[in-house]
Amino acid sequence: MSDNHTGGNKYPESQVNRLEITPDKRYLAAAGNPHIRLFDVNSTSPQPVMSYDSHTNNVMAVGFQCDGKWMYSGSEDGTVKIWDLRAPGCQREYESRAAVNTVVLHPNQTELISGDQNGNIRVWDLTANSCSCELVPEVDTAVRSLTVMWDGSLVVAANNKGTCYVWRLLRGTQTMTNFEPLHKLQAHDSYILKCLLSPEFCEPQRYLATASADSTVKIWNVDGFTLEKTLVGHQRWVWDCVFSVDGAYLITASSDTTARLWSMSTGEDIRVYQGHHKATVCCALHDGAETTAA
Repeated sequence: MSDNHTGGNKYPESQVNRLEITPDKRYLAAAGNPHIRLFDVNSTSPQPVMSYDSHTNNVMAVGFQCDGKWMYSGSEDGTVKIWDLRAPGCQREYESRAAVNTVVLHPNQTELISGDQNGNIRVWDLTANSCSCELVPEVDTAVRSLTVMWDGSLVVAANNKGTCYVWRLLRGTQTMTNFEPLHKLQAHDSYILKCLLSPEFCEPQRYLATASADSTVKIWNVDGFTLEKTLVGHQRWVWDCVFSVDGAYLITASSDTTARLWSMSTGEDIRVYQGHHKATVCCALHDGAETTAA
């Protein structure tokens, strides 16, 4: 990991809610209010190479299909959208009927899973172009973050009460994914702002990271959901976290204006990234070029 700050992109008209790097590591998507801007990772230009503009409120989620051909987003305007990166405009739109806080793409690349402010989780079948499944783990409790295991075997939803709901994902005879309740984890006493399952190259270890308004990040062993480590160092809310590709490190972003690099083996912060003057609420890790965006 490099200490070097490699430059910054100005985002003058709004805050940045979420960052995501394309699979080919060429572009960085910054989700704001209400735009999504796409920046060239290797360019020194502060200007975006593309802007996506049909949301009407804060964009809270953004991500890419594995080949980088299309992008998905979720917004407080109550919609989930799909964008073809090779063509202008929004290609598809799904109505969630409540502010969308989180969207993840199932590894099968054919289902999006969204969570909203009213506590609904919905599966959007991209082949059938419809909602194929809907569940409410806790009525009127906002689903803040969703994460899916890299092999599609588990999904975790974290909410505003500090609870994580875990389901096994069973592939039925239909195209929809069936949710089988597996575990309920009271991870924090305050909001969970991000939950994240460890990547493929972390195997055979499997971890769940939960970042919270209590200023800590907790690392849970997925085998039994026992607490492995509590990462202590941030002074305010921890909004986001991302694993390195091998799961050996975790990057976190906090309202205390810092991003931190943690060793998963020791639970210690081995680097503090300073330079922001306002809350740092999202981060993305470009493992190849040792670049952290926050």
